[in-house]
Amino acid sequence: QVELVESGGGSVEAGASLTLSCTASGYTYYMGYFRQAPGKSRERVVIIDSGDRTFYGESLGESGQARFTISRDNVKNTVQLRMNRLKPEDTAKYFCVADRDWRTIMRGDARNWGRGTQVTVSS
Repeated sequence: QVELVESGGGSVEAGASLTLSCTASGYTYYMGYFRQAPGKSRERVVIIDSGDRTFYGESLGESGQARFTISRDNVKNTVQLRMNRLKPEDTAKYFCVADRDWRTIMRGDARNWGRGTQVTVSS
């Protein structure tokens, strides 16, 4: 079990950029972000493994994959999600996740979740 502490959310206008950061209390092979908008199901944004391979959520589409970039520091146990050209539909609570199992984290059942950070994008 690891503790995840997130930072970096906020309220911005469409077209702006934000960077979310997450620090884990220990090393975990897979880390990443899920998000949940009001009234919608939780969806995977992107997962990154310790070898920097990335697994984007299908719902992001090519546009989302081009706008969102994840990186990690395996020494500091941190991940960062850089979100460019934000759109109102990106408005959601973003949760940092971590797990040692690929299937578990990909389907949204990660053992470790942060409390979430709100991202609000106005048009």
